[in-house]
Amino acid sequence: MSTKFKTWIGAARLRTLPLSIAGIIMGTALAILYGFFSWDIFILAICTTLGLQILSNFANDYGDGIKGTDNEERIGPMRALQSGIITDKEMKKAMIITSVITILFALALIYVAFGRNNFLYSIVFFLLGIASIGAAIKYTVGKSAYGYRGLGDVFVFLFFGLLSVVGSYFLYHHQLNFTIFLPAISIGLLSTAVLNLNNMRDRISDANAGKHTLVVKLGGEKSKKYHSALILFAFFASLEFIFYSQNYWLAISLIAFLPLFFHLKTVANNKVPKELDPELKKVALSTFLFSILFLIGALI
Repeated sequence: MSTKFKTWIGAARLRTLPLSIAGIIMGTALAILYGFFSWDIFILAICTTLGLQILSNFANDYGDGIKGTDNEERIGPMRALQSGIITDKEMKKAMIITSVITILFALALIYVAFGRNNFLYSIVFFLLGIASIGAAIKYTVGKSAYGYRGLGDVFVFLFFGLLSVVGSYFLYHHQLNFTIFLPAISIGLLSTAVLNLNNMRDRISDANAGKHTLVVKLGGEKSKKYHSALILFAFFASLEFIFYSQNYWLAISLIAFLPLFFHLKTVANNKVPKELDPELKKVALSTFLFSILFLIGALI
């Protein structure tokens, strides 16, 4: 395997992919809970979401790379542009190709979900797809990159949580049940916790590079309290849905929060930002596990 190919794989950041599809799995579980499912919709939704996540990873690498945010101060793994193995032009081309592929998956998903008889729904979801692609790119790319203004948390909550879960549920059911917003909020908060943890790790280098994430604005100690609030509110939103649905098999999904409660203690006691890096995987995989266990509970 060539060094360049390995660098492209690294730029795609495969470890972020399970987290990206947690919302689709949750939305699918909710649809199954209410008697709706389609393999075609599930597979195309997964493919579309993976395309968006890989695009976001490429765009993040590109945006931080050309702005100099990824430098020797950065704690995490070396990025593709930072390494010099992949040029900014190559990354930009990869972003365009990934965008086109993702749009094609999204169009196929919309057609399978709504056919020719729900034109308004198709238009709305097409616009949401375009908005998702724009959000994936604008996190770090451009002068108005929202990730540099402390708005990353809001966008992650909206797109990884509400849109991912509620949107995928609607693709199956074509109707909204407002109780499904509770597990959508849980996924959104947990996804935001992953971003927050990443920004806590990179707080010093981001501040020096002019990347004003919410963590940079809050400071180290307040960011820890914010992190605890994200995970605890996610837990209580899930608990409330389980009680409301009266399907207590769904309670097995709460097992995924056990490692997160130990994780909160680790974060609270942390003094060295670099030591937070292994915790990223713990939160991301716990979120993915939460969605899988919820799906199992819905199937029982």
